[in-house]
Amino acid sequence: MKRFTLAAALCISLAGCQTAYYSAMEKVGVHKREILVDRVEATKESQQESQEEFQSALERLTTLINFDGGELQSAYEQLNDDYESSLSAANDVSGNINKVEDVAEALFSEWEDELTQYSSAALKRESEKKLKQTQRQFNKLLRSMRSSEDKMQPVLSSLKDNVLYLKHNLNAQAIAAIRGEFKSLKSDIQSLIDDMNRSIADSNKFIEQMNASNT
Repeated sequence: MKRFTLAAALCISLAGCQTAYYSAMEKVGVHKREILVDRVEATKESQQESQEEFQSALERLTTLINFDGGELQSAYEQLNDDYESSLSAANDVSGNINKVEDVAEALFSEWEDELTQYSSAALKRESEKKLKQTQRQFNKLLRSMRSSEDKMQPVLSSLKDNVLYLKHNLNAQAIAAIRGEFKSLKSDIQSLIDDMNRSIADSNKFIEQMNASNT
């Protein structure tokens, strides 16, 4: 119960920090809409980096299972480095998606509150229409981001399994053992990369839509 209370307090504190941040940014002319676009861009870039890390790990593992002599310890260490880099990149992606969702919620909440302030029914209807349109566009983007995020964990788990197994079994038999897992992992990584490509395309489309509606 105590840990739950502390966790809840931390969440409230973080939410308060974000609110203060948005308020401070607005005072210097940077509004939530712009922050949202910037964070979508940052998420897209982190996804691209994550793609590169997963691809590198796949290539390293491909080299390893085709091992035909040489220093296995060095090959293992390189694969472990690729796993750690993939894990770090995946964490960055998740963190950025959370930031995107946070500012979007703040933006839409503010927008809804402002609808009550209109005296013109026509302008209110137009603003409400744009709000709903933007929410639909964002929800589509968020689903795409979360879908690719969900596929990262199984790939990371599989990579970790291979790294852990090789750590204490650096021999030809171990290479043969992980070779059986390779086809499935390769398929999962390719599926993840394809999902990220779709998410990146959705991010580009959303950014274009936001910029177009702001001109």
